[in-house]
Amino acid sequence: MNSFDYKKEITVDSAIKAVSADYKAMFLAGGTNIIDLWKYNLAHPEKLIDINDIAALSIIEQLDNDGIRLGALVKNAATAYDPLVEKHYPLLSKAILAGASAQIRNMATNGGNLLQRTRCYYFYDPDVPCSKRMPGSGCPAIKGRNRIHAVLGASEHCIAVFPSDMCVALAALEAVVNVVGPEGERNIPFSDFHRLPGHTPDLDNNLQQGEIVTSIDLPPGKFSKHYAYLKLRDRHSYAFALVSVAAAFEMEGSTISKARIALGGVAHKPWRVPEAEELLKGRKTTVENFALAADRILSGAIGRGDNDFKIPLAKRAIIRACEMALEPEMQIPGAGPSL
Repeated sequence: MNSFDYKKEITVDSAIKAVSADYKAMFLAGGTNIIDLWKYNLAHPEKLIDINDIAALSIIEQLDNDGIRLGALVKNAATAYDPLVEKHYPLLSKAILAGASAQIRNMATNGGNLLQRTRCYYFYDPDVPCSKRMPGSGCPAIKGRNRIHAVLGASEHCIAVFPSDMCVALAALEAVVNVVGPEGERNIPFSDFHRLPGHTPDLDNNLQQGEIVTSIDLPPGKFSKHYAYLKLRDRHSYAFALVSVAAAFEMEGSTISKARIALGGVAHKPWRVPEAEELLKGRKTTVENFALAADRILSGAIGRGDNDFKIPLAKRAIIRACEMALEPEMQIPGAGPSL
């Protein structure tokens, strides 16, 4: 039995003060990940600060620049089905609906989705070392069972992958994460929000103590006509991606004028290589060009044995997702070219 204090806060400022004053305090929103971590003895909060009644974090609104702002407390399901998101950012809607289960999407929040931790089985096993759980203790996945693990951006300290589907789309859409903390407000480009493992795999993101995610901004340039989210997994529902791809294009006839491609299931954070997107700019939508981009994205990929298959699988997935983006109706289950 874990004893803890519980307090509900109704303003961002009071919530920040409550957590800043106690490093063992944690924010509580949807709770879908923190409860898992708590059950497995991976999180040990002595105080929970319930932020669900902070109304300012529970809205979706259009911005003056024609983008939209997603409140951090808006549920994943509500975000996916919001008319503004469905109309202008269908890639994000598709990605969210590919994740977890309907029940979890009805509870999980946008801010919590960004902050979830890896589902690596060594991380969840207290009887084995894990540098993400115990810094410096090693990564048994490197020489162990690593079928679900990273092939890009890993280090000798950790080869875990980040599990979110929503964040893959947010990376492709170049979202901005808005946070507030004891030192004031920050606006973090999505590419800078999550971290690669390096020597500190226990740090998943660049939030500081006491900071809270308030919202996520999606810029204009919405890729609403040519987009695809492809998730390859062991079963059709309620499974994490072995490889996932968010692909989106702006087109001038049959020529690509702008491209966005982000991968999930392959790295410690959503994986995006802007140089590969620039390579597609001004090119025709051919399999050969998509393959060139895929090779650039996967440059430096390293398998560790069980996960070697992810590298050729990711290349085929990138090509397929790019083809699907040309005709979004191909995303109907069972449609589209085979891998």
